[in-house]
Amino acid sequence: MPELPEVETVVRTLAPYLTGRRVISARFTSRFVTPGDRAKLARQVSGRRIESVARRGKFIVIAFDRGGLAVHLGMTGKLLVSGIETVHTYGLFTLDDGVLLYDDPRQFGRIEWGHARVAKLGPEPLDIGLAEFSASLRKRKTQVKPLLLNQAFLAGLGNIYVDEILFAAGIHPLTPAARLSAGRAAKLHQAMVDTLTLAIEHRGSSISDYVDADGNRGNFQMLHRVYGREGEPCAACGAPIKKVVVGSRGTHYCPVCQKR
Repeated sequence: MPELPEVETVVRTLAPYLTGRRVISARFTSRFVTPGDRAKLARQVSGRRIESVARRGKFIVIAFDRGGLAVHLGMTGKLLVSGIETVHTYGLFTLDDGVLLYDDPRQFGRIEWGHARVAKLGPEPLDIGLAEFSASLRKRKTQVKPLLLNQAFLAGLGNIYVDEILFAAGIHPLTPAARLSAGRAAKLHQAMVDTLTLAIEHRGSSISDYVDADGNRGNFQMLHRVYGREGEPCAACGAPIKKVVVGSRGTHYCPVCQKR
């Protein structure tokens, strides 16, 4: 599933194409991607001028001159400005200059009118300050891995980047958040900022389906230190990377470098 760095990359490639464009017409054909009245959604979008394209958590927020869309890419969703319509194209926006396609083979993504789900998200990981972050951790007794995945706690983190952040901070994924000392909380905050910033610079991680709006892959997967490296030697100490299930999610960590 595309996470913060991937969605940020999509937004940065979409915005120059879409900002200022007008939607001439739209077509939606999936009851999963666009549940409800698809004809009504097409009417709501048609004729609208695109004012901005932004990211909020894992959502792409498209603001029109009146109203807007929230797009969640799910596991295999893609917004493409230079793509060709396929059997998996479930959204097509005809613009006054060009087209925008939404492709999604597994149809787990969503295109919704309004920003109801976006309004429920927690702070942005790259915006939250250390004091607020540390105070939020102290209030939570849950394990740090599932907490960081909780979109109401922080918006945009997923399995890849939580594993990488915890490794960079030297924190075991099962550590209760409230038990983290001030120093370890500060290290976790810095690791979060550094990891996400570097991942955005490398245009995200292309492990399976993810591409940006131009159809280009990211390359941060080449820099993963634990995610997807089960059984391989840790880059820091040489111990085999382990994989366990935490909160129903596969979790990669180094048993030597990451302490509870």
